[in-house]
Amino acid sequence: MKELTYGEALMEAFFEEMRRDSKVFHICGNHGALAALIPEFGEARVRACPISEEAYVGAGIGAAGSGFRPIISPGMMTFAFTAMDQIVNQMAKIHYMFGGQAPFPLVFRASTGGGRSAAAQHSQSPHPMFMNLAGLKLVMPATPYDAKGLMKSAIRDNNPVVFFEDQMLAAMTTKQEIPDEDYTVPLGVADVKRQGKDVTVIAISKMVSHALDAAEELAGQGIDVEVVDPRTLVPMDTPALRASVQKTGRVVIVDEACLTGSAAAEISALITEDPVTFRALKAPPKRVCAPNVPIPYSPVMEQFCLPDKDNVIQGIREVLG
Repeated sequence: MKELTYGEALMEAFFEEMRRDSKVFHICGNHGALAALIPEFGEARVRACPISEEAYVGAGIGAAGSGFRPIISPGMMTFAFTAMDQIVNQMAKIHYMFGGQAPFPLVFRASTGGGRSAAAQHSQSPHPMFMNLAGLKLVMPATPYDAKGLMKSAIRDNNPVVFFEDQMLAAMTTKQEIPDEDYTVPLGVADVKRQGKDVTVIAISKMVSHALDAAEELAGQGIDVEVVDPRTLVPMDTPALRASVQKTGRVVIVDEACLTGSAAAEISALITEDPVTFRALKAPPKRVCAPNVPIPYSPVMEQFCLPDKDNVIQGIREVLG
């Protein structure tokens, strides 16, 4: 076993998969941390392109259709909005339009989320938009272990996978034990991060740490909180989420995206439209999300907008009555 940060775990996944398969390569706007790959793999497999996201995202899609496994990295998701035609009309559709006969194995990775006073344009959480794009898988890991295992699975998948890395998690120096041996984390499988019996908290990406902190604090008050991390938003492990809610009868869903149209809203619908889970509910589902506003630059105002441990605790108290 070794201890790695979130960023280190992702880099280890890149090294391992590029050694395993010569068809894996990076295409990005600038090398950044990926420069560490160049001494071993060369610039042919770690390609820094001119700052034209639409062009190199399109080139990556074409490479995927030609037998390669590109990892497309625009950096912040904000920059990739200029490539939305390629993402929406090509990346998400092309596997389907070929009748599934030609695989398009690519990973589109970008950083999202707030918390670093990066202002409105660079603090967005746009993952709900991508949940609505049929044809894409969507991954949002919360821990170094999951980040490495899910990245390896995403690279090996024959479908386009969007891999969102929370920028606060990527910058953290907190480490987690990672196995020395090769492992993957399957797409579409949720993880119960903490067992509990009184209330379920379903938390996405960085919100998992807030949920676990809230659960720890409430444990001292006799409230037993179960924390579930979907890990993959598309496909969603709906049976696992419903099973937890059926056990506890109460659910709080924590998502950094704006409240309207959030992943939390979709998860709430998946819970309530199932008759068995609906009958098990002792209180309506509670969503804990950012308000419907751009994220402010001011650190004080930003922290006011973003969900935190105290917001999770408040949500739990509401469903407990």
